[in-house]
Amino acid sequence: MVKKKERVVVAMSGGVDSSVAATLLKNNGYDVVGITMQIWPTDNYLNNEHFGGCCSLLAIEDAKRVAYRLEIPHYVLNFRRVFRKKVIDNFIQEYKKGRTPNPCIRCNQFIKFGALLYKARELNANFVATGHYARIEYDAKIKRWLLKKGRDISKDQSYVLYPLSQEQLKHILLPLGNLSKIEVREIARKKGLLVADKKESQEICFIPDNNYHRFLKPQISGLCGNKEINRGPIISLNGEIIGEHKGVAFYTIGQRRGLGISFREPLYVVSVNPKNNTIVVGPDKALYKNQLIAGNVNYISIKKLSQPLNAEVKIRYKHEAIFATILPLDNGKVKVKFKQAQRAITPGQSAVFYDGDVVIGGGIIIN
Repeated sequence: MVKKKERVVVAMSGGVDSSVAATLLKNNGYDVVGITMQIWPTDNYLNNEHFGGCCSLLAIEDAKRVAYRLEIPHYVLNFRRVFRKKVIDNFIQEYKKGRTPNPCIRCNQFIKFGALLYKARELNANFVATGHYARIEYDAKIKRWLLKKGRDISKDQSYVLYPLSQEQLKHILLPLGNLSKIEVREIARKKGLLVADKKESQEICFIPDNNYHRFLKPQISGLCGNKEINRGPIISLNGEIIGEHKGVAFYTIGQRRGLGISFREPLYVVSVNPKNNTIVVGPDKALYKNQLIAGNVNYISIKKLSQPLNAEVKIRYKHEAIFATILPLDNGKVKVKFKQAQRAITPGQSAVFYDGDVVIGGGIIIN
């Protein structure tokens, strides 16, 4: 039974998912407090009428309207400094190193279920809730909190939650875990929420026009003392220089467009090498690899990995999970050996391990 009037802070982005999460918790007797996080520090973005991201003025107003409809308190809190440090700066540094990060994963780890959870405890709330499509359950037999896929596999977001600790998991509520997107929108309509048919944002919240190059260029130039970003050679697999790149930060594994190369066959970025400032390109078949190395591994359903483990592994958010063997290495790293070669394994992305619908753990791809 749900404890009546137990307080929960709901991260309200102004979208239908977080709005329905708040609705369901209110209906189940929780003392719900809505909080919208202001995270992007540039007022030009916040005041852009075409930007409806999770920290925009439009999103804040939508969240306020939902809170008013639900008769719950709503606050807008400034998380700009910690978001800049933990998410944006990391995003820039990773691209500068020739890697392709997933900022949503770090936002969940350090902001939604880090800084916001800390703030929730200050407000005497024992839980933080979001509109993620995933499930959290406690397994009394192994005495561990488990993270599971959402029932709606097409919307499952367990992949972006894999770094969460046992301490974080026990203070998180995910009310949408057993619902489909269709059911969530129907709940919103029946409740009379104006966001019931609101479109989902597909962009990274701090890059509303989805133009990575436009965002990264001034940021990386600033890190380099306002110098021009170093161009360098694009080379083939046999070492032949066949073009010039605009800076390693602007390329990712598997990229085809924007290379500026006329060749007898389609070419793709095979590797990005910041140490020698080169981009290596090759045919599509060169993108396939049988294994990867991952570091910064976090385990959820087990305490640690001491012997080889067979599991399903996703190498990207929308990637189909593939059978593989995970082998423990030194320094908290693992080697993942796939049953069949995978295309465009990308450093900076995350490899997440599954046992059916249970998240075993995951780590950041090194190579």
